[in-house]
Amino acid sequence: MTRVRTVLGDIPPGELGVCDAHDHLFLRSPRLPGQELDDVSAARAELAAFRAAGGAAVVQWTPYGMGRRAADLPALSRATRVRLVCATGLHQAAHYAPDLLTRLRGARLAELFVSELTSGIAATGVRAGLIKVAGGFHGLDAHARWTMTAAAEAHHATGAPVAVHLELGTGALDVLDLLCGELGVPGERVILGHLNRSPDPVVHRRAAASGCWLAFDGPSRTHHATDWRMPEAVRALAEAGFGDRLLLGGDTVTAGARSAADGPGMPYLLHGVRQRLAEEVGAELVHRVLTEHPGRAFGTDWT
Repeated sequence: MTRVRTVLGDIPPGELGVCDAHDHLFLRSPRLPGQELDDVSAARAELAAFRAAGGAAVVQWTPYGMGRRAADLPALSRATRVRLVCATGLHQAAHYAPDLLTRLRGARLAELFVSELTSGIAATGVRAGLIKVAGGFHGLDAHARWTMTAAAEAHHATGAPVAVHLELGTGALDVLDLLCGELGVPGERVILGHLNRSPDPVVHRRAAASGCWLAFDGPSRTHHATDWRMPEAVRALAEAGFGDRLLLGGDTVTAGARSAADGPGMPYLLHGVRQRLAEEVGAELVHRVLTEHPGRAFGTDWT
């Protein structure tokens, strides 16, 4: 039976509610010194603001080794009444200390992912509900191929969805060639993130034809020249018959981007993006993208 794996247990997809399909409550990276998301009180306030705006669920894409604070997620979910989904997986090499990567390369990475999806993240009891990996800028390096190979193996063992950070929105077709072509992950189990950052309609349509999910996440980023084109890209996909493959997220990655810090934060997805997209594709489709689609994308028959 299809279920979404939240930090409080598995639920039917229809119970997810209005969902931010890609965001971060906690995140730490050497590429973002001094901008860590590591404050439990700030995370609680952000979730409360999202809940007050009508939100009901958040999928946290923070993977292994990046300060995801899985042990704190169940209490936050209970306190704010926002369902949370936690990730396993591995980001680009630049987000990790070299000694950690050396240890991981000497281990069975797929087994780590499977363990966090099934038995739970060490010392927390929280089970991850997705595998997050990352491509490179317009291509895949050896690290990306290693992590995606492990993600595919973990998918085949568990059924877990594989969510992919596309660097500046690029490399989507390379990712699909590897994951779906060489490694046999069904298209509908793959979620491509950050497509708003590279609004190439040909690539978008070709990716959608694979059956994968197309995530437009991070639309509130300041001064991204492509962000204003996001509604147009969503409309083009809907008109091409791919409106049923869309997801929306906020991708808050720094403390200054939170709503409590005068950033747009998670609530902007519902205060700003929702209405702007409704003007392009209609409120009914936007409602399905926020409520029905995340349950289908992140729900699976767990094995």
